[in-house]
Amino acid sequence: MIIIEIKFSFDQREYGGVAAAVVFLLFLPFYVVFVEEYRVWKDNKSSSSSSSSSLSLAQNSAPAGPEMSISREEIVCKWNQNVFNPPEIGEDHTILQALFSAEMLTLFLTTMCGLGGTLSMMDNLGQIGTSLGYSLDSIATFVSLTSIWIFLGEVLAGTISEILIKRYKCPRPLMFTITLLLSCLGYLLIAFNVRNGLYLASIIIGFCFGAQWPLLFSVVSEIFGLKHYSTLYNISAMANPSGLYLLNVKVTGFFYDREAMRQLRALGHERKAGEQLSCNGGECYRLSFLIITGVTVFGALVSIVLVLRTRKFYRSDIYKRFTKREVASLTEESVMEITDMDAGVGLTGKC
Repeated sequence: MIIIEIKFSFDQREYGGVAAAVVFLLFLPFYVVFVEEYRVWKDNKSSSSSSSSSLSLAQNSAPAGPEMSISREEIVCKWNQNVFNPPEIGEDHTILQALFSAEMLTLFLTTMCGLGGTLSMMDNLGQIGTSLGYSLDSIATFVSLTSIWIFLGEVLAGTISEILIKRYKCPRPLMFTITLLLSCLGYLLIAFNVRNGLYLASIIIGFCFGAQWPLLFSVVSEIFGLKHYSTLYNISAMANPSGLYLLNVKVTGFFYDREAMRQLRALGHERKAGEQLSCNGGECYRLSFLIITGVTVFGALVSIVLVLRTRKFYRSDIYKRFTKREVASLTEESVMEITDMDAGVGLTGKC
């Protein structure tokens, strides 16, 4: 729409039509949600009668077990064993099992380094263009290019990583490593103020930022399972504001203000209260983006650890547990587990 608006002029009625089309597209995914929820509700309704009859039959036939008393020390012991002994990669983790795992730590550090750097660049894109001497039209082009390539990164990253998994059994975190190393090229173009390099940098960093989000979705669901997916995803996504604060406020903002103050004093002026600092030249962001490049390289090295730890898992059939046969067997096991617990014999191993 941005490109079309540059080429053509719109009146109020045409803007209304465009807005209506955009709103329709935004709400169109709700159709998928409604259809899926209706299908699940229909399946549950048809299977509820059969499962309830099986459960009542099992309860009536199960022998009454002896009452079991579990001490507080045993509960704490089992809790510690469960937390610090997580299941295999790909199985459903509890929230605490995932939090204390090496996979979550490496994923959190990788996300903080990767998304923190890309967001710092995009947050300061207009100010970077002004400092490096680009025109306002060029800065508007940077914003458009970044938005377009964020979308393309989201689409291509998921597609390419899926191809690598199916054909070559490459771990999905390896794609995360590639995007981190690729984004370093964009940071260096800004740091050394390459002629017209901000055009290419906005494309590279926009693509890498768009690619990292869907990879984060997939990696969390595949490594830790889907049982607590929403909570674990939001925990890992906390690396986003953490990295943005450290790299944008404490690094980029600090060195920009320091260079702007140096230039102001070189002109023989003093900063007035409330006056906004303005910095010109490649020195404004050189040190900042060199530091961001180093942090991103560190994040790539950390992500290699995650690649090595998940290599065995991705060489197997990672979608096996989602087949209809597995779902059916899990449903039967859940019914039997509930039956055993009600009968008094399912307390062993439970915390």
